[in-house]
Amino acid sequence: MWITIPEIERESDWRIRSEKPLSLHSTGRAQGRPGAWGPDQVTSDMGALPWLLLFLLLQGAKGNSGDDADTEEVVAVLQESISLPLEIPPDEEVENIIWSSQRRLATVMPGKEGQPATITVIDPHYQGRVSFLEPSYSLYISNVSWKDAGCYEAEVNMRTAQLSITQLYNLRVYQRLLKPRITVNFEISGEGSCNISLTCFVEKGGMDVTYSWLSWGDSAGSAHEGPILRASWRPGDSALSYTCRVSNPISNISSHPIPAGSFCADPGYPEKSSTVFCLLAKGLLLLLLLVILVVSLWVIRVYKMPRMRYLKRNRMRLRKRGKAGPSPA
Repeated sequence: MWITIPEIERESDWRIRSEKPLSLHSTGRAQGRPGAWGPDQVTSDMGALPWLLLFLLLQGAKGNSGDDADTEEVVAVLQESISLPLEIPPDEEVENIIWSSQRRLATVMPGKEGQPATITVIDPHYQGRVSFLEPSYSLYISNVSWKDAGCYEAEVNMRTAQLSITQLYNLRVYQRLLKPRITVNFEISGEGSCNISLTCFVEKGGMDVTYSWLSWGDSAGSAHEGPILRASWRPGDSALSYTCRVSNPISNISSHPIPAGSFCADPGYPEKSSTVFCLLAKGLLLLLLLVILVVSLWVIRVYKMPRMRYLKRNRMRLRKRGKAGPSPA
């Protein structure tokens, strides 16, 4: 093995080999391989020894720090369920399993000879929301909240081999995205060109939300990244429509197509469309009132006409009786 020391004096570097041990005597001369070490070299090597010790200490600290442990990334949906899978070596008898998050979450002690496991949930934040799936006792969390995000640790203590296995997790929580909204700003210059600015945003988007724009109407079907899209349009250009697409690690959704060219070709396009909508709504309301009036007249005619006929017949009978018999003196 070769260990390079970042200490340079006489040569380009010093290298220490695992050869015959070096011994020092009172004369100050080194006894080892003949001709290999002199008094000056011994003095230089003694100055390099602290660097060697520091290097070995750093290597030992790195090996024992646990930074090399693999952390499994897990993605969860807000208010849904998630499972943190735990792997246990086969043919190993487990003493207990300790699940932890910011503090100790729960302790699982597998039962013996078909007996159920003893589960103790310690953290009140998870009370009634966690369970442990056999046979590996993976952690199952229901009704995931924002506070559940973070690091988790499963410590599996073996009974036979007296070993401890640690598995790490990083739980990220996201919400399903709502439909994005778009604002349009445009400016028409004196030369007839129109500069359009489209801004896309989504409410309660959270972290790790990406925005992209798709243009429709040309053969290329180009795409643009980012929440803001800037484009230009001139009379005679093809009418393009733009769609905003938002996504996060668990969902993606697109907006309705925006015909951006219509804003430039007719600056009164937003007002005109709203005016047409108001006229259409008024026409539908008037038609509804007319239908109600016709139905009311029909109901009156159907239900009141027989009664009027009955009254008319009674009046005619009374008149006939009055004419037939003379009134008594």
